[in-house]
This record gives sequence, structure tokens and C-alpha cells, in this order.
Amino acid sequence: MFRFETEVDKARRILLGQRLKDTNTERSSALRALRGAPGEKEQPLHVWALDEKGGLAGGLTGRTWATWLHVDLLWVDAAHRGTGLGAELLARAEESARTEHSCAWSRLETWDFQAPGFYRRQGYEVVGEVPDYPPGVTEFILTKRL
Repeated sequence: MFRFETEVDKARRILLGQRLKDTNTERSSALRALRGAPGEKEQPLHVWALDEKGGLAGGLTGRTWATWLHVDLLWVDAAHRGTGLGAELLARAEESARTEHSCAWSRLETWDFQAPGFYRRQGYEVVGEVPDYPPGVTEFILTKRL
């Protein structure tokens, strides 16, 4: 018999994460080999573009882990869209991931109304689609060899 709870519990979340990490490490030789290696811990990677007044013109946030760059957010202010700024932000993040973090791959998610075409033009390939996430929208998962 179990008692189920639905409260948010930070301590249990941390414990759950550690137990899953331990189980995954036990079952995967690739994850065992990663333990203690330089790429084991996620590292944040941010690239910012500031305008002449120091305001945020665009930015990219992501993280590196296990030879992968994961792009979380990429945004360019409407006044600077179409200027190549998005491509430059992405290229700088990819270069940093490749040279400073030994990444060989990049991955990201985008919605159908955002920028799948932009990412394809930057060399990314669609490896997955999630329809109706959220309802009425398709999410694309894309990867690129760096």
C-alpha cells in the first residue's frame, strides 16, 4: 500500500534526481564512462548582443553536457530581425561549445510558428516532431553536427 502526494518538494526532487542518476549510471556504460569526465556536469553557455545604448538586442542561452550544446532560448529584438543577428548569436554559441567545451553536436527545440526554417538554414536537421504541444502547435526537435 502506498500513500501518494502531489506537493512540490525540493528535497525529494533532489533525492529522486540522484537516484535516477545512480540507476542510469548502473545501467549505461556510456554514462559510467562520463562520470568524473570533464563533460559530466552541465555548464551554462550564454551569448548576448547589446545595442549601441547597451540594451538587449538579442541573446542565446544554453548549456553544454556530454559533448552536446543544448540551445534553450534564442531571441532577437524585432528591430534587429533579418539582419543576421540570430545567425551570429547561434554561430558564436556553437563555436564556443565546440572550442571551449569540446562539443560535437548541438540540439534545440522550436515551435512551428517560431523558427524551424531559420534553424534548417543554419544546418540543423529535424529529428523529431511533437504534434499538439501545446494544442494546435507542433514542436520540432533539431540537431546539428558541429
